[in-house]
Amino acid sequence: MTRRRRAAGLLAVLVAGAAMTQTACGGRTPSAGPPASYDAAVRSDSPALYLPLGAGNTVKRSTAGLEAAYHHAPGVTSMPNGDQARVFDGTSQYVEVPDDDRLSVTTTGELTVEAWMRPDTLTFPRTAGSGYVNWLGKVSAKEVRTEWLARMYSRDNTEVRANRISGYVFNRGGGLGAGSYFEDRVRPGEWIHYALVINIRDKSDTYPTGYVKIYKNGVLRDQDALDAYDIAPSNTDAPLRIGAAGATSYFKGAIGKVAVYDSEVSQSRLAAHYGAMSADLTRSAAGT
Repeated sequence: MTRRRRAAGLLAVLVAGAAMTQTACGGRTPSAGPPASYDAAVRSDSPALYLPLGAGNTVKRSTAGLEAAYHHAPGVTSMPNGDQARVFDGTSQYVEVPDDDRLSVTTTGELTVEAWMRPDTLTFPRTAGSGYVNWLGKVSAKEVRTEWLARMYSRDNTEVRANRISGYVFNRGGGLGAGSYFEDRVRPGEWIHYALVINIRDKSDTYPTGYVKIYKNGVLRDQDALDAYDIAPSNTDAPLRIGAAGATSYFKGAIGKVAVYDSEVSQSRLAAHYGAMSADLTRSAAGT
């Protein structure tokens, strides 16, 4: 069913503090056989931007050439396969990547956003609107430069959407957006593979102006039309933020392996990415 939500509480007030930078990766890594790792599986699908969010200031070849700034020193934690990710305190920490056309759906008409997330609480300390956290997205001040975002509801939200995980696409000025979601039991400390697809190119009688989809752990969970709410996405100069899409709500937990594609990644490939994380874990346990 179609969902619409308001991109509430998005302010471009940057909390003062030191920042470090890391170069985001992009492009295809040639491979003659099955991907050897999670990273290889992602790169084989040519992300426009790939930010593993590991420790240090590792610089790798990047087609995007974008540097991610880490604000207020988010910590480091381990993912299921042993790779590193960032852990956020839920009060001030976030990562910011500058604007690039390849992060906007209008560039090619298709966009896929992929990440691993690990909520470390069910009740977030700093929320927006009815009680949610915008934990990843391309939005800016006062809803005047709004494109898309990923959201998780706090258990104590006022809309009876306990720990719903969703994704939305908006008109440039914000307001109500069209989105998709899944609402399952969430266990603090559990890693979830998340993917949001926005497509304004593939039109049909059911989706006359395009659609939005959401995947959990490589499985399609919801798909909704954009036309019911007159959504016509724009290309803005808003940055991409991780851990806090705006600056009023902050995610408490870990995020890793953020990828943005200027295409719609198929369900089979997203499932392969999810499976590659488990394959990495198996190889690690076997000592290979």
